[in-house]
Amino acid sequence: MGVGSALAFGAYGAIRLREARVILRYRRNIRRLPRYVMTSRDVPVSQQRLFVGRGFLWEQKHTHRLMQTYRPEFRRYVEPTPAYRLARRLEERLEFAPFPLSRLSALTGWDVPFNPVRPLPPVGGLPRLHGIEPDEVDVSLPLGERVGHSLVLGTTRVGKTRLAELFVTQDIRRKNAAGEHEVVIVIDPKGDADLLKRMYVEAKRAGREGEFYIFHLGWPEISARYNAVGRFGRISEVATRIAGQLSGEGNSAAFREFAWRFVNIIVRALVELGQRPDYMLIQRHVINIDALFIEYAQHYFAKTEPKAWEVIVQIEAKLNEKSIPRNMIGREKRVVALEQYLSQARNYDPVLDGLRSAVRYDKTYFDKIVASLLPLLEKLTSGRISQLLAPNYSDLNDPRPIFDWMQVIRKRAIVYVGLDALSDAEVAAAVGNSMFSDLVSVAGHIYKHGIDDGLLGASAGARVPINVHADEFNELMGDEFIPLINKGGGAGLQVTAYTQTLSDIEARIGNRAKAGQAIGNFNNLFMLRVRETATAELLTRQLPKVEVYTTTIVSGATDSSDIRGATDFTSNTQDRISMSSVPMIEPSHIVGLPKGQCFALLQGGQLWKVRMPLPAPD
Repeated sequence: MGVGSALAFGAYGAIRLREARVILRYRRNIRRLPRYVMTSRDVPVSQQRLFVGRGFLWEQKHTHRLMQTYRPEFRRYVEPTPAYRLARRLEERLEFAPFPLSRLSALTGWDVPFNPVRPLPPVGGLPRLHGIEPDEVDVSLPLGERVGHSLVLGTTRVGKTRLAELFVTQDIRRKNAAGEHEVVIVIDPKGDADLLKRMYVEAKRAGREGEFYIFHLGWPEISARYNAVGRFGRISEVATRIAGQLSGEGNSAAFREFAWRFVNIIVRALVELGQRPDYMLIQRHVINIDALFIEYAQHYFAKTEPKAWEVIVQIEAKLNEKSIPRNMIGREKRVVALEQYLSQARNYDPVLDGLRSAVRYDKTYFDKIVASLLPLLEKLTSGRISQLLAPNYSDLNDPRPIFDWMQVIRKRAIVYVGLDALSDAEVAAAVGNSMFSDLVSVAGHIYKHGIDDGLLGASAGARVPINVHADEFNELMGDEFIPLINKGGGAGLQVTAYTQTLSDIEARIGNRAKAGQAIGNFNNLFMLRVRETATAELLTRQLPKVEVYTTTIVSGATDSSDIRGATDFTSNTQDRISMSSVPMIEPSHIVGLPKGQCFALLQGGQLWKVRMPLPAPD
């Protein structure tokens, strides 16, 4: 009998202990979360899903629990204890204290579990946002959803780069069922050294260091080379990539259109001459169009009228200052002779006619209308950067590789692009936008013909996932970026863009409607801590309202009206439970997120609360 009773009470005590542990863990978590660290080797890589971190699916019960923590009677469970506050004040006062008082400060700040006043991790924010759910699970995004593109928003130094490293690590190491890797392209305007190191380490660990290209405007001596205008589907794309960097506001629009036309004329002539366009060649001919006009005329007449040069030389010999038209003053005599010959001959060639229209402008006037184009070309061709953006394909002694996007995609390579925007934001934007425009052109070609077009046994449907990570992408936003996210998914492009606020995007584009158009193309949203309410509302406005329960205690007393009765008064106490409709989360909750934590809106509206693993040394 006694043994049976002891077992029964022991079992009951174990059940109550288990329940108590749940409550104690809940109380601990809303004040301090357990440490979550992971080495890069331990990052899980799946063929089906993208690992994001640990967290939980946010439901009505979590909103209810969070609302409870703001009630006055529960403040003691979420705020630091008096002993904790005293320990922190002592550490502040004893920072420069002599021994042995300095040891007391070190003792209270000892980061070990058995320290009762152990300092909170330096992540700020409200731990209760994640601690209200004690049962975490691994959070991941199906790879099929990545084609819808992902947007990561968060202010400075709250974990965007860590999240980028987590995603890039998986993209570099992932293989499909056939053992083939994926294309990884990281465009980083700042040129973050830690991100570059992480990419190199992961590429080497995956055995892909031979497919790793580094393009860095700040370190041209070690950078690969890339001709931003050397590959195109249509000739007019080159002019669009260059003129698109010029201002199109107000009166500048007319000058930009002229710059586009003039660059297009030059590029058409270069292609006909069998020369690959680059910034150096274009700049040379913008400054001196006469040489290109003469060179192309020689090429044209050699094919059509070999004897025309005899007539042209005779015209040139007869020229003097009086016989040169006013608009041609300052031009070479051979250019004037060519123009006079062509005005009499019945020749039609669209490229030659374009060059003629350019040289017929008065030289002084011509220099004025291309004045807005030359500063941009000067920046792109000055110093050692010119060797990167206008590579010499015939220089076999230069060990720096030359790459283009189709080559990268076919090799399933890894590319890190550091644009060094802190040194020159305009050059960074020009190169970045040219890369995006080039990538859109290649994506269009892949969509129509596949990646193996032109190769033996090519299949029109052959495509591979192309993972593009654009950090601080607001600095690269332009008309070239919108088609990339709007139409690139059909070619396998999977864009993950990182920025700080919606205002950054709008300020860069200069048009609220276009900014909304760009944001509307991102199906997956990761919201870290932000400082702008409008940015936080991008998430909160997409969420439904939920019903939460509110408990109210009502107490009262009523005097008896019967003066002769035995009862003088009656009292009652009631617990009233009412329901109210509240937003699932408020913008203030996003502003209060700790570092390394985010809300993620995935798979058509599922709200997940996620925390990313802190990096641990390998």
